[in-house]
Amino acid sequence: MTNFHSVCKRDTSGRPQLNSLGWISANWSGYAVSGRSKSFRRISATWHVPFVRPSSKPTYSSAWIGIDGFGNTSLIQTGTGQDYINGKAHYYAWWEILPQAMTLIPLPVHPGDQIYAVITKIKSSTWLIYMKNTTQKWTFRTIKRYKGPQSSAEWIVEAPQVGSVISRMARLTPVSFICCRLNGSSPHLTTHERGFMLQGESAASVPGNPNPAGDAFTVTSARPSAKKARKQR
Repeated sequence: MTNFHSVCKRDTSGRPQLNSLGWISANWSGYAVSGRSKSFRRISATWHVPFVRPSSKPTYSSAWIGIDGFGNTSLIQTGTGQDYINGKAHYYAWWEILPQAMTLIPLPVHPGDQIYAVITKIKSSTWLIYMKNTTQKWTFRTIKRYKGPQSSAEWIVEAPQVGSVISRMARLTPVSFICCRLNGSSPHLTTHERGFMLQGESAASVPGNPNPAGDAFTVTSARPSAKKARKQR
């Protein structure tokens, strides 16, 4: 695998920001919560690995939870990858602490699998990264050092970087993050914490409104416009 993950790339094309409706990014979509330094010590969520739809060119995607990366250059994260390369879909699990490269979790991942992931601070700069695939019946855990500011927390669907370039976002079945928790409680997500992914002139990935409890939402990959679809045929 050559792809790796990155901090939020804000849209700088001059398009209007969404203000109370959320934020715009070139590579992230989902929800991000910001706070003061040392605000966030634990994040978790459950989701099902989405199906990746075929594409004529390579496309990439990741669904993950993380701390930091939104407004800073640090990030600890773990999630699943869903890519379509050379006529074949690829599914896998991973973790990463920037600036180091992504580390694959060498255990089976299939579309539809239910994933439960946790990142939690044990003490000082010692952190636990934990993932459970309840469908495939495996559990992964690793303890690592991390010294980021702990000033943001995220539940994200991403178009990861390949080399130094943000990849084409894969078209996925909807990704629903449920039972989102931050410091052990509901994050009470609101729409101004929502991020939309724009690639070129189009929305590539769009998060829906949070549920009434503010601890669940669904991200939908946008389909190509009719005009673009005609050009591809």
